[in-house]
Amino acid sequence: MYDISISHMTCSHCAGTVEKAVKSVDPNAKVTVDLRAKIASIESDIGPAAFVAAIENAGYKASIGNACFSQGI
Repeated sequence: MYDISISHMTCSHCAGTVEKAVKSVDPNAKVTVDLRAKIASIESDIGPAAFVAAIENAGYKASIGNACFSQGI
């Protein structure tokens, strides 16, 4: 699992757009978008760079926050 920090998210529609961008990369990803903290927590076998790119393509600035991968760490 890892966190992606997202700038310019201001409403629930924004959060939905971010979730949709994540799901476009991996439909099976588990994603939780925290609007207040401006973070998307993602659990997926796909690396975070693909999600950052998708979120940025959706119009938000994104960066990899916490990289605590789910392989037992």
